[in-house]
Amino acid sequence: MSKATRATKMLEQAKIAFTVHSYDYDPDADRIGIQAAEALGETPERVLKTLMALVDGKAVCVIVPSDHEVSMKKLAAAFGGKSAQMMKPADAERMSGYKVGGISPFGQMKKVPAAMEEQAVHHDAVFINGGQRGLQVRLNPREAASLLNAAVVSLVA
Repeated sequence: MSKATRATKMLEQAKIAFTVHSYDYDPDADRIGIQAAEALGETPERVLKTLMALVDGKAVCVIVPSDHEVSMKKLAAAFGGKSAQMMKPADAERMSGYKVGGISPFGQMKKVPAAMEEQAVHHDAVFINGGQRGLQVRLNPREAASLLNAAVVSLVA
Protein backbone atom coordinates (compact mmCIF):
# COMPACT_ATOMS: atom_id res chain seq x y z
CA MET A 1 0.00 0.00 0.00
CA SER A 2 1.36 3.39 -0.98
CA LYS A 3 1.38 6.01 1.74
CA ALA A 4 1.66 8.82 -0.82
CA THR A 5 -1.77 9.75 -2.12
CA ARG A 6 -3.32 12.95 -3.47
CA ALA A 7 -4.61 13.49 0.09
CA THR A 8 -1.21 13.19 1.78
CA LYS A 9 0.40 15.33 -0.92
CA MET A 10 -2.20 18.07 -0.33
CA LEU A 11 -1.50 17.99 3.42
CA GLU A 12 2.26 18.13 2.82
CA GLN A 13 1.94 21.06 0.41
CA ALA A 14 -0.19 22.92 2.97
CA LYS A 15 2.43 22.18 5.66
CA ILE A 16 -0.17 20.50 7.88
CA ALA A 17 1.34 18.17 10.49
CA PHE A 18 -0.03 14.64 10.17
CA THR A 19 0.92 11.03 10.66
CA VAL A 20 -0.10 8.12 8.44
CA HIS A 21 -1.72 5.00 9.91
CA SER A 22 -2.60 1.88 7.96
CA TYR A 23 -4.92 -0.93 8.99
CA ASP A 24 -6.51 -4.03 7.50
CA TYR A 25 -9.51 -2.72 5.57
CA ASP A 26 -12.54 -5.03 5.66
CA PRO A 27 -14.74 -4.44 2.59
CA ASP A 28 -17.48 -6.57 4.18
CA ALA A 29 -17.74 -4.51 7.37
CA ASP A 30 -21.25 -3.25 8.13
CA ARG A 31 -19.87 0.17 9.06
CA ILE A 32 -16.49 0.93 7.53
CA GLY A 33 -15.73 3.85 9.87
CA ILE A 34 -16.41 1.76 12.97
CA GLN A 35 -14.24 -1.04 11.56
CA ALA A 36 -11.41 1.48 10.98
CA ALA A 37 -11.72 2.77 14.56
CA GLU A 38 -11.57 -0.76 15.97
CA ALA A 39 -8.59 -1.67 13.75
CA LEU A 40 -6.73 1.46 14.86
CA GLY A 41 -7.62 0.99 18.54
CA GLU A 42 -9.32 4.40 18.60
CA THR A 43 -12.68 5.60 19.83
CA PRO A 44 -15.19 6.00 16.97
CA GLU A 45 -15.79 9.69 17.70
CA ARG A 46 -12.11 10.39 16.86
CA VAL A 47 -12.20 8.45 13.57
CA LEU A 48 -14.10 10.59 11.10
CA LYS A 49 -15.83 9.31 7.99
CA THR A 50 -15.90 11.25 4.74
CA LEU A 51 -19.20 11.17 2.90
CA MET A 52 -20.25 12.66 -0.40
CA ALA A 53 -23.75 14.08 -0.56
CA LEU A 54 -26.00 16.31 -2.63
CA VAL A 55 -27.63 19.46 -1.32
CA ASP A 56 -30.27 20.75 -3.74
CA GLY A 57 -28.53 18.63 -6.39
CA LYS A 58 -25.05 20.10 -5.79
CA ALA A 59 -22.14 17.96 -4.54
CA VAL A 60 -20.79 18.50 -1.02
CA CYS A 61 -18.28 16.71 1.20
CA VAL A 62 -19.30 15.86 4.78
CA ILE A 63 -16.95 14.82 7.60
CA VAL A 64 -18.53 13.32 10.72
CA PRO A 65 -17.57 10.92 13.53
CA SER A 66 -17.80 7.32 12.36
CA ASP A 67 -20.30 6.41 15.08
CA HIS A 68 -22.88 9.02 14.01
CA GLU A 69 -25.41 9.38 11.23
CA VAL A 70 -25.78 12.60 9.24
CA SER A 71 -29.02 14.52 9.69
CA MET A 72 -30.19 15.37 6.16
CA LYS A 73 -32.09 18.38 7.54
CA LYS A 74 -28.97 19.75 9.27
CA LEU A 75 -26.85 18.97 6.21
CA ALA A 76 -29.16 20.92 3.90
CA ALA A 77 -29.24 23.84 6.36
CA ALA A 78 -25.42 23.86 6.63
CA PHE A 79 -25.20 24.69 2.93
CA GLY A 80 -28.26 26.93 2.78
CA GLY A 81 -30.27 24.32 0.92
CA LYS A 82 -33.73 22.83 1.16
CA SER A 83 -32.98 19.12 0.76
CA ALA A 84 -30.05 16.74 1.05
CA GLN A 85 -29.36 13.14 0.16
CA MET A 86 -26.36 10.85 0.10
CA MET A 87 -24.58 10.57 -3.24
CA LYS A 88 -24.70 7.21 -5.02
CA PRO A 89 -21.39 5.32 -4.53
CA ALA A 90 -20.45 5.42 -8.23
CA ASP A 91 -21.09 9.17 -8.33
CA ALA A 92 -19.09 9.69 -5.11
CA GLU A 93 -16.14 7.81 -6.64
CA ARG A 94 -16.33 9.79 -9.88
CA MET A 95 -16.62 13.14 -8.08
CA SER A 96 -13.90 12.53 -5.48
CA GLY A 97 -11.52 10.41 -7.55
CA TYR A 98 -11.32 7.92 -4.68
CA LYS A 99 -12.89 4.49 -4.14
CA VAL A 100 -15.70 4.18 -1.58
CA GLY A 101 -14.05 3.18 1.70
CA GLY A 102 -11.04 5.29 0.73
CA ILE A 103 -12.67 8.68 0.10
CA SER A 104 -10.68 11.50 1.62
CA PRO A 105 -11.80 15.13 1.81
CA PHE A 106 -8.24 16.09 0.82
CA GLY A 107 -7.04 16.07 -2.78
CA GLN A 108 -10.39 15.31 -4.38
CA MET A 109 -10.56 15.48 -8.18
CA LYS A 110 -13.15 18.25 -8.05
CA LYS A 111 -13.18 20.72 -5.17
CA VAL A 112 -16.61 20.83 -3.55
CA PRO A 113 -17.88 22.69 -0.48
CA ALA A 114 -17.19 20.84 2.77
CA ALA A 115 -18.67 20.71 6.26
CA MET A 116 -17.28 19.11 9.42
CA GLU A 117 -19.26 18.04 12.48
CA GLU A 118 -18.59 20.59 15.24
CA GLN A 119 -17.98 17.84 17.84
CA ALA A 120 -14.85 16.84 15.92
CA VAL A 121 -12.97 20.07 16.60
CA HIS A 122 -13.08 19.45 20.36
CA HIS A 123 -10.42 16.73 19.95
CA ASP A 124 -6.69 17.49 19.80
CA ALA A 125 -6.33 15.01 16.95
CA VAL A 126 -8.65 12.96 14.75
CA PHE A 127 -8.26 10.35 12.03
CA ILE A 128 -9.52 11.10 8.52
CA ASN A 129 -9.21 8.88 5.46
CA GLY A 130 -5.89 9.37 3.70
CA GLY A 131 -7.16 8.64 0.20
CA GLN A 132 -6.94 4.86 0.16
CA ARG A 133 -8.81 1.97 1.72
CA GLY A 134 -7.00 1.05 4.93
CA LEU A 135 -5.13 4.37 5.20
CA GLN A 136 -5.89 7.09 7.74
CA VAL A 137 -4.14 10.36 8.55
CA ARG A 138 -4.04 11.65 12.12
CA LEU A 139 -4.14 15.43 12.36
CA ASN A 140 -5.56 18.43 14.16
CA PRO A 141 -9.26 18.76 13.18
CA ARG A 142 -9.18 22.57 13.24
CA GLU A 143 -6.28 22.58 10.76
CA ALA A 144 -8.16 20.07 8.57
CA ALA A 145 -11.30 22.23 8.59
CA SER A 146 -9.27 25.33 7.79
CA LEU A 147 -7.47 23.66 4.86
CA LEU A 148 -10.80 22.49 3.44
CA ASN A 149 -12.46 25.83 4.17
CA ALA A 150 -15.12 23.63 5.75
CA ALA A 151 -18.11 24.94 7.65
CA VAL A 152 -17.88 23.62 11.23
CA VAL A 153 -21.49 22.98 12.20
CA SER A 154 -23.82 20.46 13.81
CA LEU A 155 -24.46 17.77 11.20
CA VAL A 156 -25.44 14.66 13.16
CA ALA A 157 -28.85 13.44 14.15
